[in-house]
Amino acid sequence: MERQAPMGQALETLIADLGAVRRSHPAGRVLSVGDGVVRIGGLAQVARIGDRAAIRMKGGRSLAGEIMAVGESDIQLFVDRAPDGVAVGDRVALMPAPPFAPCDGWLGRVIDPDGHPLDNRPLPRGSRACTTTAAPPPAALRRGLGQRLATGMSVLNTLLPLVRGQRIGLFAGSGVGKSRLLAHLTKAVEADVVVVAMIGERGREVSEFVRRTLGEDGLARTVVVAATSDQSALMRRRCAWSAMTVAEHFRDKGLNVLFLADSITRYAEAHREIAAASGELPALRGFPASIVPLITGLCERAGPGVGDMGDITAVFSVLVAGSDMDEPVADILRGVLDGHIVLNRDIAERGRYPAIDVLRSVSRSLPDAATDEENRLISEARALLGAYERSEVMIRAGLYSEGNEPQLDRAVRIWSDLDAFFAKTGDQTVQASFDRLALLIRRAG
Repeated sequence: MERQAPMGQALETLIADLGAVRRSHPAGRVLSVGDGVVRIGGLAQVARIGDRAAIRMKGGRSLAGEIMAVGESDIQLFVDRAPDGVAVGDRVALMPAPPFAPCDGWLGRVIDPDGHPLDNRPLPRGSRACTTTAAPPPAALRRGLGQRLATGMSVLNTLLPLVRGQRIGLFAGSGVGKSRLLAHLTKAVEADVVVVAMIGERGREVSEFVRRTLGEDGLARTVVVAATSDQSALMRRRCAWSAMTVAEHFRDKGLNVLFLADSITRYAEAHREIAAASGELPALRGFPASIVPLITGLCERAGPGVGDMGDITAVFSVLVAGSDMDEPVADILRGVLDGHIVLNRDIAERGRYPAIDVLRSVSRSLPDAATDEENRLISEARALLGAYERSEVMIRAGLYSEGNEPQLDRAVRIWSDLDAFFAKTGDQTVQASFDRLALLIRRAG
């Protein structure tokens, strides 16, 4: 991939910044102040949804925000923090939305949703500004799912395959290994570029992910877009859009992109906060009805490309409260994705990583992603797992006796080996994982 010289990048960025400088800004006045929303007069004829505005308070302090509604005579500004100190009559300056222009020089960088660097280094800017809410490629022209990708995990290489252009959900409660699994995928999955959206994460976790999880080698092929938990709901929601825009930049260059979003739950919660401030009523267990097109629109932007485009293989994580896999965000995602992986707390508590509940997880890339023999092995392994799970209580209670049911006998013999197989990492190829699975099934008789 070609990269411009650092000096040339810095010069182009400086020229673009100078060209964007405005000598004057339209101004208005604060009309009323609410809980997180400020109503402003005098800007309704020039303001647009998504523009930024800054309130100049007494004492020289300022408070910025984003315009979320435009009326005939006033606008509503969703501010970045609590509007303490804002008074009626305070002056407000309108500022256009900052340009978001990804470029190849963003590889190895950590940025915020507005395209500003978070690593204290100058950030180059591309020649074309992009909208962060772009439409997906035309549905009728998109390719089908592509080739199988090696993941470095036996269970994902076999029973739950990940293929190029696939979109999967990762559903987990807190503390069951979701972040660790995402970190593994970031480093191990075959991809030209990795884009990570860290939505509402703690600042310490962002720093640790970059330094310890990715490391210098992993960061070299990665762009991290982060909005920490202390930032406004608008920034947290925009984090997912901006990260997807970065992924689309590299996809349009013909590259295979791995997109990881952690998490869609916090993305949805940020939208709920914004919707409540704008007066939208809750409809889906506390979430507004607009959450459905919001989530599905983001997911549709990932997937196979068109023509000479590359593909965006996406993993969307969902933090399910109380391990409720039927909560609204998880339920919406299951309907639009090409598979889902469920992490089970019981499995995690007995020490197996990854704590994937294979029987509750599914990859819709099957059966096409596997050969006839591989599909036979997958079906047989699932059947044996199902037989063991149906009789697990009886087995643990000591009521099982060998010889009454041949399939259950095989399931009992293979269960511990399969459990260890699902925890196996480090496989370099998919074929190596299938060879090991075939050996286990033959040993079970």
